[in-house]
Amino acid sequence: MLEHLGLLDIGIILVYFGIILWIAKWAAGSKSESGASVDYFLAGKSQGWLVVGASLFASNIGSEIILGVSGAGARGNMPMANFEILAALVLILLGWVFVPFYLRTGVYTMPEFLEKRYSKACRNYLSIVSILAYVITKISLIIFAGALVFETIGIPFWTGAIITVIATGFYTVLGGLKAVIYTDMVQAFILLLGTLAVTFFGLYQLGGWNEMVDTLTVAAQESGNPSVDSFFNLWRPMSDTEYPWTGMLFGAPILGVWYWCTDQYIVQRTLSAKDVSNARKGALFAGYLKLLPVFIFFIPGVIAYALMQKGVISFSMDNADQALPTMITTFLPVGIKGLAIAGLLAALMSSLSSAFNSSSTLLTIDFYQQMRPNATEKDLVRFGQLATVVLVIVSLGWIPFMKALMGGGIFHYLQSVQAYISPPIAAVFLFGLFYKWINARGAIVALWSGFIIGLIRLVTEFMSNEGSLAVADGSFLSFFLGINFLHFALFLFILCAAILMVVSKFSEAPADKDLSLVTFQERDGTARWQWSTDAVLTVVLIGLVLTLWLIFSPWGIA
Repeated sequence: MLEHLGLLDIGIILVYFGIILWIAKWAAGSKSESGASVDYFLAGKSQGWLVVGASLFASNIGSEIILGVSGAGARGNMPMANFEILAALVLILLGWVFVPFYLRTGVYTMPEFLEKRYSKACRNYLSIVSILAYVITKISLIIFAGALVFETIGIPFWTGAIITVIATGFYTVLGGLKAVIYTDMVQAFILLLGTLAVTFFGLYQLGGWNEMVDTLTVAAQESGNPSVDSFFNLWRPMSDTEYPWTGMLFGAPILGVWYWCTDQYIVQRTLSAKDVSNARKGALFAGYLKLLPVFIFFIPGVIAYALMQKGVISFSMDNADQALPTMITTFLPVGIKGLAIAGLLAALMSSLSSAFNSSSTLLTIDFYQQMRPNATEKDLVRFGQLATVVLVIVSLGWIPFMKALMGGGIFHYLQSVQAYISPPIAAVFLFGLFYKWINARGAIVALWSGFIIGLIRLVTEFMSNEGSLAVADGSFLSFFLGINFLHFALFLFILCAAILMVVSKFSEAPADKDLSLVTFQERDGTARWQWSTDAVLTVVLIGLVLTLWLIFSPWGIA
């Protein structure tokens, strides 16, 4: 079963599991003075920037992202890595624009914030959409990718999936968010250590960076192989059907605002911070960490492709996502192999525990507490634990359907739901902070309008690709489906913003007294910009992003 692993590798993996479970036990036993539900759902609101930032990074980086980005590296599809770099800029927005409002209002969930800014209807919309998205897509994809990781080391798919769900569910139920974010912190560094080891060893064995580029140059001369610049160029023409530069610069950030600034799955980590300064520094720290995937996920994929060209390893370019697992299991030496697998498991478990915890928080605060407003602190925690157990059971029950779904096109389109529902949510959150006159009626009309348009795109795209819907060339439907998904996100965002503003203008504005904590307030003329540690960190981070954009462009090494 574990024919590719040595005793040292197995020992490293077992030590990893032992450390994670010990940390979870410790976190579950340590209580703050804030109260039971605050401890369980927001880790006592006492966390520092290091824990917050590492947890943000670890929650985001699942094994599906590592496999996907490294697979993009093997295919010479570098624009995909731009999503990771852009996240650094969006995290600046989270720390400076959104976090102060979230902590000031003392909310537990993002739907709760929408109710404070708009209405109960907006809260219900976001709660239901978020829960369905987590259970149907996020949790399922994380488990499936995790099972594939186990499969690469010789453990059967079903066994790996069950181990993943039960082990992660155990410590999530045991310690709530505190257990999740402290294990996230350790898992983040194990993940970084494992992937850095793969990168450096791979380059060393290949003969260095120049040898890798020479190998790519020779391979590019063969028909059908990607060109050298495709491995090192983040930017493609506006006419590109996958990742046009216009979509990357203007469409991708909209998806980023929804994911990093308004999604419970991510934002819950910043809600656990002891104050705004620590939450902001945590977001900035995560922004710095998000610059690393280019080097520790994407480049290893390029290295794997070069190794394949040299005949050292073998994998199918039709399934390039297996590039990194193949390199780990058949190429890395004993010890580094165990460390790399522990890194993949850390990515998997941190993402899954975050999905379990954020889902249980939404179910508890946005549903159970609303139905039972007099519930005690212990009642809330018990229900949160029960909700996590139910999610674990549902996930286990979903496993038999996953392979069938992944074998066809439907799972891809279920994932696309997130891209198509995000623009209206991003518009409602973002514009609601800046403009007091935007009201609840405008918000709910914009949310539902965006949802319906996104759903129409999703369904018609699926039917067209499956052959059940004929699309005539030159028709409006052909034009509609031909819009790049990033351009579509931008257009949908603009449309939803317009609906939000127009409907709000033609209906009664909310009272100013209800908006003091949830919108920007006018300052007197004496307020001036002051340099601080956070400001310096922000400027440096922006500079690093611009530097990477320049290096990996036609004006750099591409």
